[in-house]
Amino acid sequence: MTALPLTALPAAARQQTLRTHREGPVLTIELNTPEHGNTVTDALLDDLLAVLQDQDPAVRVLVLAGRGDDFCLGGDRGEFTRHLADDPTGGGIRLSGTKARRVCDALTGNPAVTIARVHGKVIGAGMALALACDLRVGSEDTTFRLPELALGLPTAWGGLLPRLINEVGAARVRELVLTGRAFGAAEARSLSILQRVVPAHELDAAVADWARPIVRRPPAALRVTKTLLNSLSAASRLADVSALDAELMAAVVTEAHHARGDG
Repeated sequence: MTALPLTALPAAARQQTLRTHREGPVLTIELNTPEHGNTVTDALLDDLLAVLQDQDPAVRVLVLAGRGDDFCLGGDRGEFTRHLADDPTGGGIRLSGTKARRVCDALTGNPAVTIARVHGKVIGAGMALALACDLRVGSEDTTFRLPELALGLPTAWGGLLPRLINEVGAARVRELVLTGRAFGAAEARSLSILQRVVPAHELDAAVADWARPIVRRPPAALRVTKTLLNSLSAASRLADVSALDAELMAAVVTEAHHARGDG
């Protein structure tokens, strides 16, 4: 089912997917569907994009977190199936993929410094959201996995693959994607997927340790420095074709759908 535009969603529905909390220049956005493992739906993407687009310029640090036992269990497979049932040509999947790219780009290009605070399971789309952030801290119990290939899907969501290759390196990413194996926080830190690992009860303190000096930096210098870092990082991804993620996902899924005789 294609999600309604944000303006068409009831206010209560918009409030259910996220919780936001502001303390001075620090804004925390919390994925707020723990009963579903904070899976990524079109409604959640709509809400995230709305919050990011309406962000107060005075916000200097943005923290992305998740309620419940897990940061994010990836994309909502039920919604994915409904998209395909409603439009076997993949139109709904393309729309959802475009939203994913816009959200991840809004995190990466955010004028504030973005911090991913992760714990529990971080799977697929959840990893893409975390990697779109500037800084990433995880609890010692955090595990990561990229299961897309085992599900018959390409690793094409929100620009995940080029970001991952840029941060980790092609050889290591190739192994993680092709095997789909789970790996823990210590390995994630060695791969630069996480920059810091702490006990679960120290997560908030670790975020505060990063936020405290950042909010004291001169605003203009901070914005320019982040822009420079993003530009230099993008320059090393000259072959980044992630703008095609939505098309690639739709093409693979619809081909498999027709091959099975479902359409």
